Amino acid sequence: MCLAIPGQVIRWIQREVPFCEADVQFLGVVRRCNLSCVPEAQIGDYVIVHAGVAISLLDAQAAQQLLEQLSEAEVIAEFSGEDHETR
Repeated sequence: MCLAIPGQVIRWIQREVPFCEADVQFLGVVRRCNLSCVPEAQIGDYVIVHAGVAISLLDAQAAQQLLEQLSEAEVIAEFSGEDHETR
């Protein structure tokens, strides 16, 4: 299954297209992601990330709603490595 997850940009590494990279936080986990599709993103912005690439910007309210929906569907447990079978 392919899935895009919202994350928050916390630090820019490189802003030059096509090499745009930033650290993005997902539920407390930080990953380096390519932001070439959204070079206008600022620190604190939310982005939708698929396969390590930020594909679009997302407002904070929409990001929170999406995270809640993914959590309800137990997709977040799979993404974060939690064992949702033992709950």
